[in-house]
Amino acid sequence: MKRKREILLSGGATLLAIPLALLMAQQFAPAADHLDPPPRTDPAMDATPDIPADIADVYTWHTPTSVIVALTFAGPQATSVPASYDRDVLYTINIANGPNKFVPTIPIKIRFGQDSARGSNQFGVQVTGLPGVTGGTITGPVETNLTRDGVTLRAGLFDDPFFFDLQGFRSSRSTGTLSFSPTRNFFANQNLTAIVIEIPRDRIANGTNPIGIWGTTARFGGQL
Repeated sequence: MKRKREILLSGGATLLAIPLALLMAQQFAPAADHLDPPPRTDPAMDATPDIPADIADVYTWHTPTSVIVALTFAGPQATSVPASYDRDVLYTINIANGPNKFVPTIPIKIRFGQDSARGSNQFGVQVTGLPGVTGGTITGPVETNLTRDGVTLRAGLFDDPFFFDLQGFRSSRSTGTLSFSPTRNFFANQNLTAIVIEIPRDRIANGTNPIGIWGTTARFGGQL
């Protein structure tokens, strides 16, 4: 069984609903998650689904001094499945701290690559657009904490942090009676790939403006 690393939702963690004006605009927006869009990522609709480009969730939480964003994708998968590092997918964490919460002012872009000189299993990550980082870029190996100019990030395999009772959801839909159980978690003991970034809070704050944060993926040939 492949070792899993947990994403610890600490420091007042809230999933995309932090009430502080600093972090999230209190508006609803169109969003995609696991197996969305189905024609590209759902194996029931495509025999060769684009798993690496399939966003799972975006988490945002904070400490008194930092904002942490986690973009998860390519999951859930069995613990025997390795992390997904596709060099042809561009991952973007979009941060909007201006008046329009749908226009990113700090787009943070993530790409993966393979070090051919060190063997087929040696992967690295490059993150650009990081505020306050010299050159805006951090590059280094995956499964490693990378720190530069006050920003820390890690890309790698994690235990899927999303908790959901899929059995209860399906039963509720079919019977019309709420059947959720707080002890059933469909995502338990499953993995996914994630990029987690911790940024000093004052680098993305813009006065009292609410801040919008969302994730996107793009592959050569079209947006997902």
